[in-house]
Amino acid sequence: MTPTVVLNNGVEIPRLGLGVYAPSHNHEVQQAVEWALELGCRLIDTAAAYGNEQEVADGIRASGVARRELFVTTKVRNDDMGFDTTLRAFDESLRKLRTDYVDLYLIHWPVREKRLDTWRALEHIYQQKGARAIGVCNYYQPHLDELLATAEIMPAVNQIELSPYCHLPDVLAYCRQHGIQAEGYAPLVRGLKQHDPALVAVARKYGKSTYQVLVRWSLQQGAVTIPKSVKKDRIRENFDVFDFDLSGEDMALLNSLHDNTRIADDPMDYL
Repeated sequence: MTPTVVLNNGVEIPRLGLGVYAPSHNHEVQQAVEWALELGCRLIDTAAAYGNEQEVADGIRASGVARRELFVTTKVRNDDMGFDTTLRAFDESLRKLRTDYVDLYLIHWPVREKRLDTWRALEHIYQQKGARAIGVCNYYQPHLDELLATAEIMPAVNQIELSPYCHLPDVLAYCRQHGIQAEGYAPLVRGLKQHDPALVAVARKYGKSTYQVLVRWSLQQGAVTIPKSVKKDRIRENFDVFDFDLSGEDMALLNSLHDNTRIADDPMDYL
């Protein structure tokens, strides 16, 4: 089992989980969830926009792992944002996931006209115990400043794209300062940097793969991280990262690799 961290409302979240963003591989998501749970993973991160909440539910059911042992995250899609529409979308996610609650419900993107009303809906869902924790995705300082000015409940999590190549220490520092747990997606940069000579050299030093180094880097930033894979060997490899620590020197080297490589939109486009 992976280590956990306690969120600002006292709920524990595993520090490492499985991301299931796989639009061209949704038929493989159920099997990936089963493999991950078999290997000890207990955090599954999906979203309405991924179109695979039902496959996640099938994987959980087939695994035989009790629901109470799992941490299931999903997100409201952009087209469903707004107070009433978010409540309806949440009910639909519960139906597809075949559960009566989720562990974490997130706003997927900070859509300008609807994000504050959507947050009010998340607060309502939390107060009604539909979600054990609520949070946001892809929020940088301006989005968080706006939200915290009116929110009655502090977001528990801010899920952002995070890798050495998309590393914004100011956002991480802001989250720490406000007690918001950072969670990083796309830690493996979809394989785009696997042959980067600097990354390869660090991996060789520790006898690990470049992917394992990227996952370890995210963890040592203090972030929860959710590498995506639908391959059993890769899932196993991604979770085999708790037997080594990157040195301060190597962390500094990896921190210097930032070149704004992204696999998703820039949240600053949502101002």
